[in-house]
Amino acid sequence: MKFEDEPVPGFQLPILPGHSSPGRLERVLRAGRFAVTAEIAPPDSADPDDVYLRARIFDGYVDAINATDGSGAHCHMSSVGVCSLLTREGYATIMQVSCRDKNRIAMQGDILGGAAMGVANVLCLTGDGVQAGDHPEAKPVFDYDCMSLLENVRMMRDQGQFRSGRKLTATPKLFAGAAANPFVPPADFRVERLAKKIAAGAQFVQTQYCFDIEMLRAFMEQVRERGLHEKVFILVGVGPLASANAARWIRAHVPGVHIPDEIIDRLAGAQKPKLEGRKICVEMIQQIREIEGVHGVHVMAFRQEEAVAEIIDASGVLDGRIPWHPHRDTVTEEQRAVS
Repeated sequence: MKFEDEPVPGFQLPILPGHSSPGRLERVLRAGRFAVTAEIAPPDSADPDDVYLRARIFDGYVDAINATDGSGAHCHMSSVGVCSLLTREGYATIMQVSCRDKNRIAMQGDILGGAAMGVANVLCLTGDGVQAGDHPEAKPVFDYDCMSLLENVRMMRDQGQFRSGRKLTATPKLFAGAAANPFVPPADFRVERLAKKIAAGAQFVQTQYCFDIEMLRAFMEQVRERGLHEKVFILVGVGPLASANAARWIRAHVPGVHIPDEIIDRLAGAQKPKLEGRKICVEMIQQIREIEGVHGVHVMAFRQEEAVAEIIDASGVLDGRIPWHPHRDTVTEEQRAVS
């Protein structure tokens, strides 16, 4: 199914009134549709086909693809490198920028380079400490945190200048995002931190994994009380768990991930834990969709990327909508020719 007002494929789309980017993700969200994004794990490789193969499994199911930037302080192909390959093919990408590894000179350069290649979305992150990864001897930078980076993105986009005050000859047209975690107490602090990120320039946020709907509902109630849901688009993080042991390990070792005992017990009691984990993910998405103020989901299916299509199909959240991908309209024309 194709909507008449849906963006047509192209490297740069016209920027609509009230929009800050030419990207499809911003168009989907501002049109009031429930958006779906997913995360690509950059390869430990210099082969571009390793990127394309990972992206194609999301075709027709997601509105944009996040390219992680040294997630967990582990080294992989850079986010700007992955985005350069995917935008060349026409994919909508979300370039992640972590403050851990670069100073403001390098980050501003990447922002300009990404925008020049067609990146329309940037996710500003402080970043995990180097001690969490496989290069603990690396020197962390942290010249910025996520909020100062958001301010810098907005300065480049809206004021046309670097942090130094030097003018840009062409500004990056970007939809700016940040991360949020509603699942770590104290709850009031999490809402206040979200408000600060919005004030710094966040237009969308993607949250940490949600495995506790009641905690999310309580967070969103506070968000609505402050009217923050009208100032930012909130995409809630979800993902399938492979087993009870995997869930226990994630809960113990991944900062900020809250997994209730009942989820682990359900996985432990299942004959096919991986399938049960996917079923739980589908149920989470369906419940999340009903929460006022939530605008979409961000699917993080680490080492289960092939399950994303199945999960999105089963959840029904796209309502028959087929997000644009590089081959969608070509396939449609071929089908019409055959019929």
